[in-house]
Amino acid sequence: SEHFRGSGFKVFARILEGEKNRVWAIPAPGGGSRAFCDRMNSWAQGEGQPGLGYLMVKEDGEGQGPIANNIGPERVAAIIKQMGLNGGDACFFVAGDPDKFYKFAGSARNKVGQELNLIDENVFAFAWIVDFPMFEYNEDEKKVDFSHNPFSMPQGGLKALNEEDPLSLKAFQYDIACNGFELASGGIRNHRPEAMVKAFEIAGYGEETVIERFGGMYRAFQYGAPPHGGMAAGVDRIIMLLARATNLREVALFPMNQQAVDLLMGAPAEATPKQLREAHLRVNLPEKNG
Repeated sequence: SEHFRGSGFKVFARILEGEKNRVWAIPAPGGGSRAFCDRMNSWAQGEGQPGLGYLMVKEDGEGQGPIANNIGPERVAAIIKQMGLNGGDACFFVAGDPDKFYKFAGSARNKVGQELNLIDENVFAFAWIVDFPMFEYNEDEKKVDFSHNPFSMPQGGLKALNEEDPLSLKAFQYDIACNGFELASGGIRNHRPEAMVKAFEIAGYGEETVIERFGGMYRAFQYGAPPHGGMAAGVDRIIMLLARATNLREVALFPMNQQAVDLLMGAPAEATPKQLREAHLRVNLPEKNG
């Protein structure tokens, strides 16, 4: 971001005036051709984005392209050095609020890797994801809310809940991913009732709500429980990777269509009047036009 802050590339410079906004870079080794950069730009527009800023590196190590022409040689050289670029490489840029563009940036990175054959298809690359934020700020409701799993133990326990900024707290949560796909997710349980109540209080829920909605867990923990945790593996996702598929539907025994209907089993079937009465439900279908 600092390479563009106050630069002559006004689009990014204006975006960076926002406190939360950042510029992220996606290096593209071997992608330093106008044809490839134009293709990536068209792909980004097809994804609903205004486009992808890019910088190409000539064989003599100098930058070229609209960004290079506007930010000057010193900033260009700093970007090339930081990203480890060489002649014939390119670098793409995404700007704005990372909370809103991170998924697109990830897709762009994958697209670059696929297009330039940078991905080793014969490798299973595993990664642990740890230190999930315990809370996040809900922009819609203008309040602090749980980020992921409300029943996880915050790092630092009750002391951290009482003394630290909630938005700085990390949780004892973890995922394991393989080739970018989540295989298992888990965490350490918040097994102390007073810590559980405090965590929910920060998110705007009183002790009465905790007892009403999660009474079984709350009362059980009153008798004492040892620290405990675990994780659950997605066997179907493991099979998907072993089968070299990219979509769970390709390995599911009875996949559903886009309307969540199982075409083989004909499920879900229409409920009978007797079933609706037992569930105290009444169906109010929209009138058909014409």
